[in-house]
Amino acid sequence: QVQLVESGGGLVQAGGSLRLSCAASGRIFSIDRMGWYRQAPGKQRELVAVIHSGGNSTNYADSVKGRFTMSRDSAKNTASLQMNRLKSEDTGVYCCNALVTRSRGTPAYSYWGQGTQVTVSS
Repeated sequence: QVQLVESGGGLVQAGGSLRLSCAASGRIFSIDRMGWYRQAPGKQRELVAVIHSGGNSTNYADSVKGRFTMSRDSAKNTASLQMNRLKSEDTGVYCCNALVTRSRGTPAYSYWGQGTQVTVSS
């Protein structure tokens, strides 16, 4: 019932840029947290960036600090990830995650998008 859809992935040369977008839809009362994760071939999924409720703090993986910027638009239930100066090690499937409260007074649940492929060639 809650769906997250990512877009913007593709093939880019090292040093280039991509912008990923995530749109949440369905029955949503509030989104308490949104984040981006990635999984490279043969590796476990790792946190890339996350924005907690209120938008007062953004956390980034050390490997992307200074190169990636995450943003949220609470009115549209969307999130973006601007990726600059991409490196080959940034290659992977990038997934959007959201902690969603579907109605007032009910528990929040974590939802995942299907992922979008980012490939950085060197």
